[in-house]
Amino acid sequence: QVQLVESGGGSVQDGGSLRLSCAASIYSYSPRCMGWFRQAPGKEREGVAAIGNDGSISYADSVKGRFTISKDNAKNILYLQMNSLKPEDTAMYYCAAGSFGGRWACTTTGYIAAWGQGTQVTVSS
Repeated sequence: QVQLVESGGGSVQDGGSLRLSCAASIYSYSPRCMGWFRQAPGKEREGVAAIGNDGSISYADSVKGRFTISKDNAKNILYLQMNSLKPEDTAMYYCAAGSFGGRWACTTTGYIAAWGQGTQVTVSS
C-alpha cells in the first residue's frame, strides 16, 4: 500500500510558475513508477509526466519544454516544476504510483495502483 499526498497547487497568471510536491508513504510495495496526471472539468484524466525507477522520464507533448518531473528517492517525494503556465493547464493535478512494469505504467490511468487526493492549479489570462 502507498499513500500519496500532493501540495503546491494554487492560482497564477499566464506565464507563471508553480511547483507541485507529492509525499509518498510506503507501507507495502515500492512503486515501480510515479507520475502526474491532470483532469480539467468535463475532460478525462490525462497523463502529464512519468518517471520510472530506472530514472527514465516522459512527458505529454502539451507540456514538453515547460514542465519538469523529478524525484527525491531519499525522501520519497515526487515533484513537478511547471513553468510558462497557460490557461489550458488549469486542472486538478494528481500524483500517481504504479506497482508493476516501468515508466510506461504511469503514463495511463489503467495501470495506476495509488492516487493522491489532487491539488488544484488555476492559470488565468
